[in-house]
Amino acid sequence: WWFQGLIFTGIWVIGHECGHGAFSDHKIVNDILGFVTHTFLWTPYFSWKISHHRHHSNHASMERDEVYVPKTREDLGIPEAHVATEIDYDEILGDTPIYTLYMLIRQQVLAFPAYLLFNVSGQKNYPKWTNHFDPNSILFTKAQRNAVIMSNIGIAAMVWGVSYSCSTYGVADTIKYYAFPWLLVSHWFIMITYLHHTDPSLPHYRGKEWNFQRGAAATCDRDFLGWQGRFFLHDVAHYHVIHHFFPKMPFYHGPEATQHLKAFIGDHYAFSDKHAFKALWESYNKCQFVENEGDVLFYRDRKGQAIRRPADQYRVPSTKAQ
Repeated sequence: WWFQGLIFTGIWVIGHECGHGAFSDHKIVNDILGFVTHTFLWTPYFSWKISHHRHHSNHASMERDEVYVPKTREDLGIPEAHVATEIDYDEILGDTPIYTLYMLIRQQVLAFPAYLLFNVSGQKNYPKWTNHFDPNSILFTKAQRNAVIMSNIGIAAMVWGVSYSCSTYGVADTIKYYAFPWLLVSHWFIMITYLHHTDPSLPHYRGKEWNFQRGAAATCDRDFLGWQGRFFLHDVAHYHVIHHFFPKMPFYHGPEATQHLKAFIGDHYAFSDKHAFKALWESYNKCQFVENEGDVLFYRDRKGQAIRRPADQYRVPSTKAQ
């Protein structure tokens, strides 16, 4: 299951490359291959491609990003920093390690379907029932309606395909050879993307302080699973920062291009060689919310503390607590 899950995730990554137009010079090749690979892994290819492009265009913008949008102090009902006490933070954010582990596992298994179906972790300004399957969703324009319908037809075909597999080969074998590996795809995909975009050292921006370059740099390259991540996942986790700067660049140019990017942006390049599962646990605990005000924001932990703060000119009085 471990290796089958990684192989399936690698197939999903190829579909992701197709969605960016990075697999082939021919759009029809990208769309056919992307549609097949993503549909096979329960991802509505065209629908997700549309919202994912908008994520790339607006990454780290509190108002316009599509996914992994941080919750604010107000969203969680935490009093302002200058009046909040340790008890306030503990009552709202304090959990036992066992419960925290349960919530983290739930995220790893269900977060991607929840995002597609219910916009969980997506843009909070969208209507309540926003999802990737409604052709009339706010996520899509009228010109994109047929593409969304085509994605839905693909998912419907997968429902039939899995039903046929269950009746032909049995439910147990279908679960064994397909369902469990797919759950691992969901896990690896969420783990990779969560760690790319969620770290207490990475900023988010509001209003005029956001621009494309700042948003692209607000991602983190990870030494994810060592050689297994490089081989099975096509280096998708190791070279994500360059991907945000140049999303149409094929993944196999990532290593060389990253060296040039590091030389150009210097200390603004973010990389972590921390063990992936340790990083997941730490980010899940340290990245709880951002402040209600301010145009440059960093995550705060369960005690209301941040490991980085904006420069003085970007700070507001209510956020000057450490």
